Amino acid sequence: MKSSPSSAGFVTATSVPQSVPLLDLRRQYDGIREEVLAAIARVCDSQSFVLGPEVEALETGIAAVTGAACAVGCSSGTEALWLALVAAGVKPGDSVITTAFSFFASASAIVRAGATPVFVDVDPATLNLDAALVGHLLSAGKSDARRPDKIRAVLPVHLFGQCADMDHFDRIAQEFEVAIVEDAAQAIGAEWNGHGAGSLGVTAAFSFYPSKNLSAFGDAGIVTTSTPRMADHMRQLRNHGSPRRYYHHEFGWNGRMDAIQAAVLRVKLPHIAEWNRRRQRHSETYDRLFWSSGLAPEKTSNRTSSQPSAPVRPLGRSQQAKHVFHQYVIRAERRDDLRNFLTDRKIGSEIYYPLPLHLQPVFSYLGLKAGDLPVSEQAAKEVLALPMFPELTDAEIGHVVESIAEFYS
Repeated sequence: MKSSPSSAGFVTATSVPQSVPLLDLRRQYDGIREEVLAAIARVCDSQSFVLGPEVEALETGIAAVTGAACAVGCSSGTEALWLALVAAGVKPGDSVITTAFSFFASASAIVRAGATPVFVDVDPATLNLDAALVGHLLSAGKSDARRPDKIRAVLPVHLFGQCADMDHFDRIAQEFEVAIVEDAAQAIGAEWNGHGAGSLGVTAAFSFYPSKNLSAFGDAGIVTTSTPRMADHMRQLRNHGSPRRYYHHEFGWNGRMDAIQAAVLRVKLPHIAEWNRRRQRHSETYDRLFWSSGLAPEKTSNRTSSQPSAPVRPLGRSQQAKHVFHQYVIRAERRDDLRNFLTDRKIGSEIYYPLPLHLQPVFSYLGLKAGDLPVSEQAAKEVLALPMFPELTDAEIGHVVESIAEFYS
């Protein structure tokens, strides 16, 4: 191997961290504590706790950040996915194409909308939904048994903070007349060719779960769209299908956002660009240290990252994408052993995701089996998320990489 991280000056005998958490929200809170407490007090003084001015102000701010015309606050990222799908026209009996390598809500929201999820494999470098495979599936003749009936939408996930290939998905939308609904739960502030996640499809869903780049003090989500009619529909759906109190035009749900969550998010929103830049700098440090220690290929392009030429391979990065690194994920040889080793060192890590969606027991009715989506299945055996949050230090990153180098030495 090449020089170790310690010889590069990132970790010295006197600065070795005793532990490195996967995520430390307290560090962020310490920097904005007074602002947050003042915002919560403002809501308490107003006695307006559900929707209202705080939520409306957040919606305006999120629309500006994403470049979408409208934003609709709701109770969670899962709720946001359901709203986005229904507003995009997904109805019972439809099919929606999505990735097999994502959090469960990407698919469960499709089922909740009354549709059938159609799982397609992922790109081996980025692990985002493979647009070429989606195109092949849609191109299959109607008599082809592989082509599902009534494909209404495609739901690409901007996995770990990097946008899917939205150029290709835009062409798919035009050629096959399907709606593109973005699952941007992990991608606030991300971009594709200079356009913000949330403005790239007909609708887009964001999550503000506490672990996200922009995080609430509980559950919260938001949906963006550039079609005011869709925004109006989602506002009705999130409020029991009611355009005004006690009058109901359809079956909606209680998906309203709490004002306290909106107030907290309004405090954090002006910081998100800088917090994302810090995440990007941390990813560069990880990349450099992995390469200098001989653990990983120097480049992390789509071409190199999928080649098993090193024990550690960062995921591929698309040139068109502004990646915001909700997670810094590697593909690692002997992944489970490595994770146990890091845990013994008090270094946090997580597996996103240990079982692809098409193999989840709840989706057994779809008839898919092991081997049907091999890229997703292999990724589930190799991926490992390493510590990543804005306040992470170079010394902590150096300790993580040095520990991984020791494991493979």
